[in-house]
Amino acid sequence: MGKRNAMKGFVAGVAVTASVAMSVSAYADSIQKQIAVTYDNIIVKLNGQEAALKDATGATVKPFIYNGTVYLPARAISEAVGLTANYDKTTKTVSLTSTDSTSGAAGTAGTASAGDGKTGTPPEGTPPTGTPPEGTGGGTGSTVDASTLGSATYSLSGGTASKTLETFTATAADASAVKVTNGGVLTLTGVTLGKTGATSSEDNSNFYGLNAALAATAGSTVTLKDSTVTTDADGANAVFATGAGSTINVSGVTINTTANSSRGLDATYTGTVNATNVNITTAGTHSASIATDRGNGTVNVSGGTMNTSGTDSPGIYSTGSINVIGATLTASGSEAAVIEGKNSITLNNTYLSGAAKSGVMLYQSFSGDAEVGTSTFTMNGGALTAYAGPLFYSTNTNAVINLKEAGLTSSSGILLKAAADKWGTSGANGASVTLNADSQTLRGEVTADAISSVALVLSNGSSLSGAIDNANTAKTASLSLDASSSWNVTGDSYLSTFTDSNTTFSNITDNGHTIYYDATASANNWLNGKTIYLSGGGMLTPAS
Repeated sequence: MGKRNAMKGFVAGVAVTASVAMSVSAYADSIQKQIAVTYDNIIVKLNGQEAALKDATGATVKPFIYNGTVYLPARAISEAVGLTANYDKTTKTVSLTSTDSTSGAAGTAGTASAGDGKTGTPPEGTPPTGTPPEGTGGGTGSTVDASTLGSATYSLSGGTASKTLETFTATAADASAVKVTNGGVLTLTGVTLGKTGATSSEDNSNFYGLNAALAATAGSTVTLKDSTVTTDADGANAVFATGAGSTINVSGVTINTTANSSRGLDATYTGTVNATNVNITTAGTHSASIATDRGNGTVNVSGGTMNTSGTDSPGIYSTGSINVIGATLTASGSEAAVIEGKNSITLNNTYLSGAAKSGVMLYQSFSGDAEVGTSTFTMNGGALTAYAGPLFYSTNTNAVINLKEAGLTSSSGILLKAAADKWGTSGANGASVTLNADSQTLRGEVTADAISSVALVLSNGSSLSGAIDNANTAKTASLSLDASSSWNVTGDSYLSTFTDSNTTFSNITDNGHTIYYDATASANNWLNGKTIYLSGGGMLTPAS
């Protein structure tokens, strides 16, 4: 029903010379709803039983044919698949809304469009504000059956199959090159997958793999080896696994996406992608090379080189669990990595850099894309570079950063910033961040605003060169040093709590600066409220 027509209350269908059949399914609905049109007859089947279509007055409605095109009544068609139709006389707009929060749409009079899933109430009852990096900012509506969305050049529903040295290209909107559903098992070797034709719903592309080049749904397994995947359309993710038990194993593959909302590797709703020696290039906005979106998907990557150049397209975007070993990721238009909500990124011997905003961002948008909870970033070895902004930036969430023997570089000179931003409820949208350093060298300032807290824990020979809360603005700021770790103080610092296993303070190079501590905090009782003069002319003293 893609053809638009100005005839009030009707949607143009497909031109016919003999007969035409159409089907419309309501997302996430256990009742099968199918509409079939044959010339001037409309047959609606609900669970296999015919039902008449009625208009707003209760009268039975029928289609008509004009110039070879079948016109269908928009209200009757919409309500047959579980949508409620309303007409605004002022704006001359038909609004199609779902009573079960599974889909919704709006169009001009005489048109209808597919639901985009942006329904429901955001977590915590807080509407989203601003545009999240890379994420779509959709609502929290019910999940849909991804296996029913879109079409495919080659599809496998159940069973087992193998394809070698073949080319699969999808050019139509909402069509995948290859799609596997219903527990199917497919092996692809030496194939070429191509995708053009934009999505009709960016949310359905990002959450359920609509319009992806390769999609695995409903517990299916795909193995993709020594192949090439290219997409050139909005909402055309390259490799997408969604749903419990859905897994895609990728090795020796080159991926190139050029349009917006077109990620390289993506997993949602507990789907899994495992990738070995995969090289990825993306050029569009909101096109991370590695991503999860909604429902705690998992992506495991070993080796490979990934480059993103689009705005808000970090190397890694996680609303699930992403684990990377021995890869190199460069984001020239965005952060190196982003974690939203109660999710994680774990890196081992991986090198990544971001050229815009910050190095790593940890936040909660309240868009419904991620559970509310603690964001966790873990990095062992490798290197992280931020060419703009703080190395780590957190807002509107709790966050834990674990670092061990990683090379860290921040052009701004800011190691960590925790502060309120445009997400969440004003006055309650700061961040609480704990940074654990193990055998780690840290350089840069640590800052926080009045509703944010920062805590640094240094152990096993770790060192910090920088000031902590130099502006005295943080809600709380704390530092813990074991006897083997050290602090080179580059500016006056304010600490809510301070612990040092080296009671001689010989592990502090004060450079003449003052370290203020809260003498009323029980954790500081060991200092007995004293002023301690340090070796470089500075002092450790109670804050006035």
